[in-house]
Amino acid sequence: MTYTLTTAATEEPVTLDEAKAHLRIDHDDEDDHIAALITAARQWAEMYTRRQFISATYTLYLDWFPGEIVVPRPPLISVTSISYLDTAGASQTLATSVYAVDAVALPGRIRLKFNESWPGTRTIENAVTVVYIAGYGAATAVPETAKAALKLLVAHLYENREPYIVGTSVSALPMAAKSLLSAERVMEFS
Repeated sequence: MTYTLTTAATEEPVTLDEAKAHLRIDHDDEDDHIAALITAARQWAEMYTRRQFISATYTLYLDWFPGEIVVPRPPLISVTSISYLDTAGASQTLATSVYAVDAVALPGRIRLKFNESWPGTRTIENAVTVVYIAGYGAATAVPETAKAALKLLVAHLYENREPYIVGTSVSALPMAAKSLLSAERVMEFS
């Protein structure tokens, strides 16, 4: 199983103004730098939680149809299409009448409907392609704990621009972000 981001989100869960307010910054000199830190913090948090915060489109590749298809990067919003290479090597699109989408499960999954069966596929890598949309929706739907963690991470990255801090005691501020994100973390699956 492999998946790739097809269409990225067009906004961040934390706005530049929210990050600047958290940092207590009232000038515009470092807006580009802070915006980049917001993106870096979000990418780290999404990787840590194994979730997608703002809606984005993903493509999942499978070598064959398993009993059920578990969809990475929850929450699952919808499945756009399922296509596959049939045994003759021709590309086919699976009818929606064959499968059911469970977007309530975490992570989301795709199962066969009653009395249906998966079609045969060509014995080749990535014979099945699932295109789906995942995320909480817009920035307003992202949990506040995740937004608070992002602000902490942005502040940490802003204040600590080098990999080592000389002359201070060691503190684990990013652990606060991990603590906030733990409730959102999805256990790894295969």
